[in-house]
Amino acid sequence: MVKSGVKEHMKQVIQSRRTGRLALKHVPAPQVKRGHVLVRTRTSLISAGTERMVVDFAKKSLAGKAKARPDLVKKVIEKAKRDGLKATFQNVLTRLDEPLPLGYSAAGDVISVGVGLEGVYAVGQRVAMAGAGVANHAEVNAVPENLLAAVPDDVTDEAASFATLGAIAMHAVRNLGAGLGDVVAVLGCGLVGQLAAQILTLSGTRVVALDYDPGRLKLASELGVELACNLADDGLAAAVREITAGRGCDGVIIAAATESSEPFETAAALARDRARVVMVGLTGTAFPYADFMKKELQIIVSRSSGPGRYDTEFENRGVKYPEGWVRWTERDNLAETLRLMSPGRTTHLDVTPLISHRFSIDAAERAYDLVTGGSEPHLGVVLDYPNDVDRIVRPNFVACAAVTGTCILGAIGAGNFARTVLLPEVKAAPDAHLHTIVTQRGPSAEHGQETFSFDHAETDPAAIFDNPAINAVMISTRHDTHAAFTAQALAAGKHVLVEKPLALDWDGLNAVVTAREANDGAFFQVGFNRRFAPAAKRLRNGLAGQAGPKVIQMRINAGAIKAEHWVHAAGEGGGRLLGEACHFIDLARFLVAEPIAVVSAEAAQVTDGASDDATIALRFADGSIANIVYTARGNTGASKERIEAHAGGASYILESFKSLEVMGDNRTAPWKGSQDKGFRGATAAFIAAVTTGGPAPIDETELIETSAATIAVLDSLRTGERINL
Repeated sequence: MVKSGVKEHMKQVIQSRRTGRLALKHVPAPQVKRGHVLVRTRTSLISAGTERMVVDFAKKSLAGKAKARPDLVKKVIEKAKRDGLKATFQNVLTRLDEPLPLGYSAAGDVISVGVGLEGVYAVGQRVAMAGAGVANHAEVNAVPENLLAAVPDDVTDEAASFATLGAIAMHAVRNLGAGLGDVVAVLGCGLVGQLAAQILTLSGTRVVALDYDPGRLKLASELGVELACNLADDGLAAAVREITAGRGCDGVIIAAATESSEPFETAAALARDRARVVMVGLTGTAFPYADFMKKELQIIVSRSSGPGRYDTEFENRGVKYPEGWVRWTERDNLAETLRLMSPGRTTHLDVTPLISHRFSIDAAERAYDLVTGGSEPHLGVVLDYPNDVDRIVRPNFVACAAVTGTCILGAIGAGNFARTVLLPEVKAAPDAHLHTIVTQRGPSAEHGQETFSFDHAETDPAAIFDNPAINAVMISTRHDTHAAFTAQALAAGKHVLVEKPLALDWDGLNAVVTAREANDGAFFQVGFNRRFAPAAKRLRNGLAGQAGPKVIQMRINAGAIKAEHWVHAAGEGGGRLLGEACHFIDLARFLVAEPIAVVSAEAAQVTDGASDDATIALRFADGSIANIVYTARGNTGASKERIEAHAGGASYILESFKSLEVMGDNRTAPWKGSQDKGFRGATAAFIAAVTTGGPAPIDETELIETSAATIAVLDSLRTGERINL
């Protein structure tokens, strides 16, 4: 099926995080999804200050990046202690290899409306869009509801592309709390400073514009500020005293971009007693304590475009804030900026004089050379997009016909785990042919194609499901899509390797069962890699030789993940007990080799937004028991996974899949070596099964049982009861 009005591929500005190299690339266009609209971009704005900072950081060496971000270095060290140097280094390189989409302020036309936004937006409607990674310098963008605002008919496309920066300036003004007749100094007359000065003037505030650049000060004067002063002038302090009747400024907005702390020193000198100082630019932060203390000045660091920014629930999932408590969200500020731009007002926010250069998207690399090279003065640099993205490009499935004895793979998802672990394994497998990779974002699809030598890169899973040449699918997307994608792939007659968890609820699990029962020619395998680990196999063989029930204790020191991480979202990640503890339920099932009969669970009191700490008790059909302690509260210096197993007078201790200690079993030799969690074994088994026509590497009824037991953990926590399977 072809979606009307949507290009299959498009142009987008991409930068390498590792090398800093910037390029205009042809990448797959995004697909519309629930709560989003697709926007054909007309104009986008290069914000010289912010984007130059991003570009400059990417160009730094690895040592330079580490020096600039010591907070990230600390996280890397903690991960190395837990997971080892080799795995950590590979993880860092993979993250640095991610393509970085540039841009965060743009405008265009709606070309497709996602489920839930029918009537809210309409095809053909003009909108402004906001957000890094959302409002990209790209011909087509997929934008969530709360990062959109309708553009008034009399506001030009170029003006609308300034809306995000206007919202940033507006939020800084709101944080300042200035009123009619107040005198406010705006330090820095770049784009945000110029916009803040205009918004303040429109609200009846008297503005003093401060900068070192005479051209920018002249522009600020033409746009209505009462006083424009060069920061190099000796008479600055006297001029401010004159305009404020000796009191000093009622507020100061720091909109400068500098590593120096001079803006704070200037603010302290010019502000009146108990004034507010709002920081919206990135500067040095060593403020003069004595000066700030004597005047009891307040420092506020403005949060970009307003409430909702950096809140994934608001930005990505469309959560609404109660208006009685949060009147002006980032979306409201975006809309109000556009309203102020309307030329129909007696006075309006005029951004046209802020545009210094215009380039076509085809000349984006030249535009960035201008912004980062400083070869000539510039302010607002606008990219225009040719109006040629309405043509429909039909998918072309011609790559290769089905080949007997080969695993012809389509991959859906290319996140950090897939790029670090799974895709390198399948790329190295001699019997696997990497046909098509699909991701939500075109740049990551194109990068995955280039890195792992796929034939094609797409953003629509139908490119895999509808292609008869592909006989196997690897699914490594976010958890909420696993069951649906698995069912679709099975219905298309394709073998499936799906990352855990298989499903987040009973409906999803039943959908997989129904699809599998209807298609005898395809099997599925869940990414429970630990049962393929050499140490786990050795332990299972040892337990199999012991009489009577087994008693297993697992302690998982998982480490904390921030409460706002997507894995904690009920409808997307399902939480870590569903998303990660399932690994150890499956491992227990593998070690005992008997069906799980009863599941019960207890959770520790939640104090940090997510249920990461629980004990899970499993009882098996033969009377064996397993207890899983999963926690995010431990120290990273402790081992991550420790498994004790006891049966028939023998005891075994498996430590982080690096060593197996054996006591009381002369037939099972202890083992010690480099960590092997079974990833290679799991992918090799899948590829071999596809190549030879089966059987499935893991009994599929066992996978359904393990998945059901994982869902039952949540049922037990909700009801306080033991769940019989």
